[in-house]
Amino acid sequence: MTKSTKALRSAIALAGISAFALTACTGPSGGGGGGTASGGASSVITYGTTDKVTALDPAGSYDNGSFMLMNQVFSFLLNSKPGGAEPVPDLAESSSFTKPTEFTVKLKSGLKWANGHVLDSKDVKFSFDRQLKINDPNGPASLLANIESIATPDATTVVFTLKQANDQTFAQILQSPAGPIVDDEVFPADKLLSDEDIVKANAFYGPYTIDSYNKNTLVSLKSWPDYKGVLGAPANDGATVKYYTDQTNMKLEIKGGQIDVANRSLSATDIDDLKKDSNVKVNIGPGGEMRYIVFNFDIMPFGAKTPEADPKKALAVRQAVANLVDRQAISDQVYKGTYLPMWSNVPSGFLGANESFKQAYGDGSGKPSPDKAKKVMTDAGITGPVTIKLQYNPDHYGKSSGDEYAAVKDQLEKSGLFKVDLQSTEWVTYNKTSKADGYPVFQLGWFPDFSDPDNYLTPFFVGGGFMKNHYSNPEVEALIAKQLVNGDKSAREKQVQDIQNLLAKDISTLPLLQGAQVAVSGKDVKGVDSTLDASFKFRLGQVSK
Repeated sequence: MTKSTKALRSAIALAGISAFALTACTGPSGGGGGGTASGGASSVITYGTTDKVTALDPAGSYDNGSFMLMNQVFSFLLNSKPGGAEPVPDLAESSSFTKPTEFTVKLKSGLKWANGHVLDSKDVKFSFDRQLKINDPNGPASLLANIESIATPDATTVVFTLKQANDQTFAQILQSPAGPIVDDEVFPADKLLSDEDIVKANAFYGPYTIDSYNKNTLVSLKSWPDYKGVLGAPANDGATVKYYTDQTNMKLEIKGGQIDVANRSLSATDIDDLKKDSNVKVNIGPGGEMRYIVFNFDIMPFGAKTPEADPKKALAVRQAVANLVDRQAISDQVYKGTYLPMWSNVPSGFLGANESFKQAYGDGSGKPSPDKAKKVMTDAGITGPVTIKLQYNPDHYGKSSGDEYAAVKDQLEKSGLFKVDLQSTEWVTYNKTSKADGYPVFQLGWFPDFSDPDNYLTPFFVGGGFMKNHYSNPEVEALIAKQLVNGDKSAREKQVQDIQNLLAKDISTLPLLQGAQVAVSGKDVKGVDSTLDASFKFRLGQVSK
């Protein structure tokens, strides 16, 4: 996250990035977020989502659905206040760099887990050590790569020794999916703990505890009065989280008042329809979600491990695709403006974001250029249309993905330069296959862990990246490493811009769209605005009715 929250929020607002929240008319108006159950809070609220929980154990998941639930029941050393984004103490009493490679945290004293166990520095060290030790392929351990060691001089002191000095993102990482603190008397040090065992052990410290748990069907949360963190007491007595397999059913239940708030995901058509409902309101806030196409450098047309391997021709294919894609048409026709064209690997509104792809490809103003596409193919010696096997996912990124990639297929084939074999796969298979050389060209999306440009760089392009698409550029990796520890904001901004320019030349990924979170509920539901901020965390405790 950039270190000036006001600047970030202003830039995002100017860029037109928005998050939508709809709210259903299901009861009398209550107080805003931050109230207490004893001070007249509303009754239990019902929250709907199509996201799924992979694992409740923080070491075993790195996805929106899991992290949303974790944010209600776990705490972090640092977190952000509702409506803000800057890291402030949560379990911590204070934190600071005591040396360039030493980040020291002082914990609040007298902390206890919901099950009565003592919560102290041992739990903190244990939480991060086990993340790194388990290093689950579905987990967020990669975010902790800069940790050299962790010391606990006493029960309320934690000292992180870092490999690289002046890490500009470390405070953000402590409130990221790698940051939830867990009970060292409950969780094993070397393997994941099942959701059911976590719930049974009541191993929580957050605004809520889990009262009942039916995974990805129905979860009941109960307000926990002993939480002393930055989020404060919930503005409701509890919350029910209801999971949907079909976004249409979720839409119907928000219209009918069966749920109070719905978040992730509704189609652009559904949102447009709900805006017209007098019992539903739309709330807008910043966002940093992106959608993009990934090229597997080994198995894409002319890729390194194909019979016709030729790096110049492979680059020409990627350049031709970049010249032909019409982002604005997809934004207008498929997403009705809820996603906007994205012109670089770092979204608009973030430090150093530029428009490298807009300048390098198409007609220079954002429109496609079939002539430029044809020229790069011809110059590379490619004759005849190239067949591209293009894969997308129909459930994880919403039903509109089908229309999005049908549009991409149409745009590429109209040029006469490509024949597109468009296929889709369900997420459980898709997520594994895409990282195992299963798809030559494929769809992915990204929802940031924290609002700093590095979150769009290091996870993607260092050490092979999480996409496993065999792209490597030492110059890019060196620049990423430099910007990560550069405390000079202007110099860091220039480095981030240089990285984007290099990435636009290589086209490891093709940025398409940037958008936002989408939530929904009734007009008398309060506090939704305060959950839609640059922290990208949805806090149920702020919502009341």
